Amino acid sequence: MSGRHRNRRRVRGAGATAAAVALVLVVGGAWFGYKRLAQPACSGEVRLTVGAAPEIAPAVQSVADGWARKGAAVEGVCVTVAVEASQPVDVAAVVAGQHGVSLSGVGQAPGTAVAPDVWIPDSSTWLLRLQSQAPGFAPANRASVARSPVVVAVPEPVATTIGWPDKKLTWTSLLEQVTKGTKLRTGIVEPTRDAAGLSGLLSLSAAAGASPDAQKDTTAALRALAAGRSQLRDDLLARFPRSAEPSAIAVSVSAAALSEEDVIAFNAKKPPIPLAALYVEPAPLSLDYPYAVLPGIQAAQAKAAEGLYNVLNNTAGFRDQLGAQGLRAADGTFTPGLAAPQGAPSPAGTESASSTPDSGGSAAAGLDLTALNRALSAWSIRTQPGRLLAVLDVSGSMAEKVPGGSATREQVTVAAAARGLELFDDTWQVGLWTFATDLVGPQEWRELVPIGPLSTDRTRLQAALRTVVPKENGDTGLFDTMLAAYKNVRDGWEPGRVNSIVLFTDGRNENDEGISQQRMLADLKKLADPDRPVQVVIIGIGQDVNQEELRSIVKVTGGGVFVTEDPARIPDIFLQAIALRAPTTR
Repeated sequence: MSGRHRNRRRVRGAGATAAAVALVLVVGGAWFGYKRLAQPACSGEVRLTVGAAPEIAPAVQSVADGWARKGAAVEGVCVTVAVEASQPVDVAAVVAGQHGVSLSGVGQAPGTAVAPDVWIPDSSTWLLRLQSQAPGFAPANRASVARSPVVVAVPEPVATTIGWPDKKLTWTSLLEQVTKGTKLRTGIVEPTRDAAGLSGLLSLSAAAGASPDAQKDTTAALRALAAGRSQLRDDLLARFPRSAEPSAIAVSVSAAALSEEDVIAFNAKKPPIPLAALYVEPAPLSLDYPYAVLPGIQAAQAKAAEGLYNVLNNTAGFRDQLGAQGLRAADGTFTPGLAAPQGAPSPAGTESASSTPDSGGSAAAGLDLTALNRALSAWSIRTQPGRLLAVLDVSGSMAEKVPGGSATREQVTVAAAARGLELFDDTWQVGLWTFATDLVGPQEWRELVPIGPLSTDRTRLQAALRTVVPKENGDTGLFDTMLAAYKNVRDGWEPGRVNSIVLFTDGRNENDEGISQQRMLADLKKLADPDRPVQVVIIGIGQDVNQEELRSIVKVTGGGVFVTEDPARIPDIFLQAIALRAPTTR
């Protein structure tokens, strides 16, 4: 997996050491750290492992070295610190695996990797994403130790045409140029794997969501960003123009969300065309470098972690080291030696709620988790080509009104499916079934639209959705329908796509004349093929859902079960469920 990550410069300045490993690996001699020197005032030893984002690792290393020279110890116990330059996406994959969850776009961690005791990723959004999937993940401290504002990086010749450095740019005006103008060719680093890319996606999505035609503008913005995405940071940087010739600028990236530190590092190499850093308003979520003490470590290591944090917080030289790495202090002010871009304000970036440990003091402290999940879900739908069969429950109970509203369960479900359909582009293939009991003679399901390309079938699907109504006195024929749907998608399986089923239901299997649960699961096991995976996502609505029944299905097929009693959450759950589909490259 490491071959897919951005390759950021590891160390700058005298005495710097390049870090080649992206994860904290417990391998003798491989640590980017130090061995403590003679410490007559302490005894014993506790070893603390620190995984830090590559751009801040040298500054943490320098402070740790200084602590060692002064006799690093906590409560009389000698402390040895091992600092590793670790890509945040890789540590996130390790932590997710430990908790039995996965993050959209992150993938699996290498089997030899372990989590550090202390993790300093570039952004608190990593912690939020993990906490949203794994409630048991509760890191301590989390206070910010540095900051890098997220900016829109634009080649200087292009920046001057949109008013830089005098004119302030807003996300609303940027949205207009991205979706309707011709001046800017946008780029983005895959936001499911890159915090600065995610910050830019959130800001642009917020601007689109506030526009008079929110759905249309959101789709247009996602389409523009997806067309210019890169998996690696260095790949994106290489796509900026290398010449001032109009022909070179016309075919190059001309706007991308990057960290201020990235722009500083890029310009330090004296490129033919420097990048301007545009501090777009309202300020996007900054990279805030939280100091996260991961759960499950020993008490002695926790004390050592507290000791290192105090040293970082109280060492004047740490600010100098941050400046040398192109980073600001945690409050967003300039650090000594920072080569700030032209027009850079101080302070800059989103404010932390607090700078004290365990008080939520991070740039992401006030972030709406629903907005984050919605943006990532919409992005994943846009960028992962899919082949999907939507299966909608039309049993009689779907005619019941949802709590606190006038709409029925069926109407809410159909609205969620219609909203998802609007986000799917024409590369998707989608089909539509309904199910209850005795819909086609004794058959429990009815095919309204077979799986086909949206480029030709979109209007037909929209029309079919408008015809979906509950069957009076119809029961829930779940088991036969599930097996038939799985066979249908598997028989038409296509490589290079996420082949999946999304089934909505408000109940449990009620067809005693159909196949048993045991028979259905046995047949699904026979049909399942790891080389031709079919992902099953089941969305349960209301209190009558049998979660155990539904989970038994996805345990065999792979996928997930999402249950809610709140109808307002169904559209967001639908997007989240689609986004969590496991992509296949076969």
